[in-house]
Amino acid sequence: MTSSSLDLAEFLAPGVAADDVPELASLAAARPLLDAFITLFRGSEAEVLMRLLVLREIGRESDAPRWSPDALRARFTYLDPVKLETVLKRLRDNALLAFADDGLYHLSDIGRNAVAALAMLLRFAEEEDAELGFLTAQLAGLQAVGSLTPEALGHLLSKLNDLTWHFEEAIASGSEFNIVAARRRLSANEKWLARGTEILRELLADPDVPFEVAHVAQRIGLAQSRLARADASFQRALNKIEAQRVTLGASGISSSDVSAWLRTLNADKLAAFADDAFALVPEIPLLAGGHELLDRAEAVLSDEVRAQEVDTALPPPDAAEVNSAPETEDLALLQHFARRLGGVSQPASLADVVAGGGFAPASYRLSLLALLADGESSGPADGPVGEFMRLPLEVLFGDTLEAVDEDEIALISAGRVSPRGNPAGNESVPTAPVEKATESGF
Repeated sequence: MTSSSLDLAEFLAPGVAADDVPELASLAAARPLLDAFITLFRGSEAEVLMRLLVLREIGRESDAPRWSPDALRARFTYLDPVKLETVLKRLRDNALLAFADDGLYHLSDIGRNAVAALAMLLRFAEEEDAELGFLTAQLAGLQAVGSLTPEALGHLLSKLNDLTWHFEEAIASGSEFNIVAARRRLSANEKWLARGTEILRELLADPDVPFEVAHVAQRIGLAQSRLARADASFQRALNKIEAQRVTLGASGISSSDVSAWLRTLNADKLAAFADDAFALVPEIPLLAGGHELLDRAEAVLSDEVRAQEVDTALPPPDAAEVNSAPETEDLALLQHFARRLGGVSQPASLADVVAGGGFAPASYRLSLLALLADGESSGPADGPVGEFMRLPLEVLFGDTLEAVDEDEIALISAGRVSPRGNPAGNESVPTAPVEKATESGF
């Protein structure tokens, strides 16, 4: 790259000069750094890889950062000597590599910054969905040196909003596979969300933080709160899917199991299922003799047949059976469970509260507790469901599983149900069980 002035006239609208666009000032001021990256990434993919390879290997040696030409040739014996000299010359001509008076090569300041930036990107690229981690690490570094800017915070806010949109789309799709994948993605980013929360807490605790930075930080906090509630939304969506799942006879295999198995097959195996399942039948022309045509003509010319075709009167009305009793939803299990919870006076574990009557009633009770944990605003105002949502109870779900091994339940989420305002509800271990449901399903 040369240091000549930039000619942006062909990119700007008529009558607009580069000085009239403030957004270009910061980029123009960083031209030496931008020239370094242009040098690295201009050309074919093979050329770019070779430049990055040589630059990274030269910068990797920290104890002896200066290299003689012979040492470089010995280090890169697997490269063509002519190509190696071409790469070294290009890096040297564009200020990424310096050639000192003592005849030794070493990285320039710009070259070392470029290598460090690439090393961080490559480190996070090794992890699945690590973009949030990269942005959070950047914020931590900028905060440590006191260089945090609203623009840097804006990148994190944009990523959080993008994740929220992705999770909402997964829930709206109604696809179990999309919801499970989104939930797994949320779990993979939980550590970065926690680290981002720590950064924001330290940032907002500083009384001298600029207003623009504090404003973006508060918006990031709201976005993180929405993501923290996404797991409960995933669970509710999965509960709805569970209620609609179809089981294939008495095999115990559900439609979700079949769909998951089909997703593991490639296109050739899926196409093989169609073998001998379809038959191509050619169109057979009408072959009729005189007798067949005469029979057809008699039916068409018959007055009785024509009268039947012309008669379009509706059949006489018939009295239909009327069911005066409207269909109602059976909420007996909900009402009985609400009465049981009304008697809870001490914190109790989830296993003691929901177990009883088999797996299906226990799963239903656990889904009701998840609904109760979301708060009164998540349910209707009237009816049995509304009364259930107004129960003065605190429901907390943990991140681990505890063993049950009875009543068709092997494991259950750790958690507790406690009266609202009870200080013992904040303890990690429940202190009093409640009476389990009977085998009748209540």
